Amino acid sequence: MTLMELGWNADWQCDFEEHSRQGFVPARVSSVMKGHFRVWSESGDALTKLSGKLLFRASSKSDLPAVGDWVAIGRGPGDSGGVIHHVLPRRTKISRKIAGRVVDEQVIATNVDSVFIVSALNQEFNLRRLERYVALGWDSGAQPVVLLNKADLCEEVSARVAEAEFSAPGVPVHAISASEGGGFDALFGYLKAGRTAAFIGSSGTGKSTIINRLLGNETQSTRPVREQDDRGRHSTTSRQMFVLSCGGLVIDTPGMRELQLWNSESGLGAAFNDFDEIAGQCRYRDCSHQAEPGCAVRTAIESGLLDPERAKNFLKLRAEQAYLERKVDVRGAREAKNRARRACKELRKTLAFKNRR
Repeated sequence: MTLMELGWNADWQCDFEEHSRQGFVPARVSSVMKGHFRVWSESGDALTKLSGKLLFRASSKSDLPAVGDWVAIGRGPGDSGGVIHHVLPRRTKISRKIAGRVVDEQVIATNVDSVFIVSALNQEFNLRRLERYVALGWDSGAQPVVLLNKADLCEEVSARVAEAEFSAPGVPVHAISASEGGGFDALFGYLKAGRTAAFIGSSGTGKSTIINRLLGNETQSTRPVREQDDRGRHSTTSRQMFVLSCGGLVIDTPGMRELQLWNSESGLGAAFNDFDEIAGQCRYRDCSHQAEPGCAVRTAIESGLLDPERAKNFLKLRAEQAYLERKVDVRGAREAKNRARRACKELRKTLAFKNRR
């Protein structure tokens, strides 16, 4: 497999020049598993680990390699697979707030060209959740694409497509059937040779089934949804990259039961550009769109120009972002204080050692 087939180009080569002079070779991370990183390079497939220097420099887990990253690897004495010494700057990045109360970023996939947001046309079809995923997709810097799977189980496909297009303005929407193969011709338009697409969505939407159909075999394990409520059950447990026969690359990701955005102000603006355009006409710049006089948003809702549920969802997401930013600022100040303490401690140790000499 050549680097070009993995998505390498002249821009990546330019970024790698310094590492090349140090004797490192480029590789792309295809999967991550418990501290080990499987990479693809021109030498083939290898299981690698991180250098101590890279671990020391990382301020958080988000600085460590993720699936899709280009890395610089070298070999040390007794290293069969190699050691990752550097992570090249990311072109795009899909990330969210880590699940639970911990305030930290979880990188899902990097350096993708398209983000396939998969939603199922069954009881789990939810426009408010779709809007949240679309904001995540726009924030990544890649092109979000909505895939409405299980079209064979829905009698109102056209209506559902129209609803998704209204809730995701400017985003391509495709109805497909992974079980029957319907609508897959549209997907191959995004999967040209050397281009990468990541699949994201809730459990049970059929991401792994879609990838199996694209691969032409049952590579990814799948599980049926619960019959009583169409809720999905986790079958994919880790993020993994695959190469298609057409030359495109796809990344499968585990279903998300909890999705909180991470630093997604630009993503929210793109996902709700119709809301922002109307909000710009409010009398007050800091209008909360609740009870202020001259609120253009409330006027648009009352006249039917804005969907009240969509507007409510935007305000909810924006409030989540404001809360997260406050938490991140507090954490950042605390970490800076701790770093300063550690630096002073190391300095005192160094000075004490020099005085003893």
